[in-house]
Amino acid sequence: MSQRPVILVSDQEPASARLMCRVLVDEGFAPEAVGDPSLTVERAWTLNPDIIVLDSDGHGDVALDTMRDIHARQTVPVILVGRGASVHEICRGLDAGASDYVARPFRAAELAARIRSIIRRRRHLIEGRRRVGGSTVDLDFGRLVVDGRPVEVGRKEWLILEQLLAAEGRVVWHDELLSRVFGPAYVGDTAFLRVWIARLRRHMGVEAWEEGPIRTIDGVGYALDPAGRIPRGRSRRPRRPTVRREAGRRHGKGA
Repeated sequence: MSQRPVILVSDQEPASARLMCRVLVDEGFAPEAVGDPSLTVERAWTLNPDIIVLDSDGHGDVALDTMRDIHARQTVPVILVGRGASVHEICRGLDAGASDYVARPFRAAELAARIRSIIRRRRHLIEGRRRVGGSTVDLDFGRLVVDGRPVEVGRKEWLILEQLLAAEGRVVWHDELLSRVFGPAYVGDTAFLRVWIARLRRHMGVEAWEEGPIRTIDGVGYALDPAGRIPRGRSRRPRRPTVRREAGRRHGKGA
């Protein structure tokens, strides 16, 4: 399953929002539209999108206030879109925290390229194919192949894998993963994260009693360590059950 980056489109004009979403779908993204700026902040909080495309036509101050409210709660890139924007308006938007400013009319390919560029920077410029244990991770097309077979992976598991790949060989703290993948509302919920890590390991073909390439660092976080370079400490993960033979049988009892 290919992973489509999720884009939240905030536009008060329904026709404009529909057109934007259609363009983004054609370019390989998964957009969702919000028509009321007052709902954009809450929807961004719950959706935790890869990028927000925020319309600023005719209501630039509202758009900037909305962007500030979003950034007060979470770190998600915002692209402002406006018609006939002056240099002053563009600079004002960028200085207020926008990652980019796209002036209408724009070409779909240009907007898509700008979005992909921001996503690459946000994801630490990881790209290409990576071999992780028995799995191949295709970062360009968002695919996971295990033992030669494509495996369907949900968006959250994929985002966790991207975060771990970007920091390969280093520990990623629990709260870092929770905030970046699920949003700031989930910070501190390590039990919730543990469930998603278990799902990702299962997708990668790791047995239930093993860690595989995703190491559990107790009380700290997780690390992608396919080469086994991180010293193994104590882990709370269960181990493969061992079969213990009765002492009597070892001595030939009942023979």
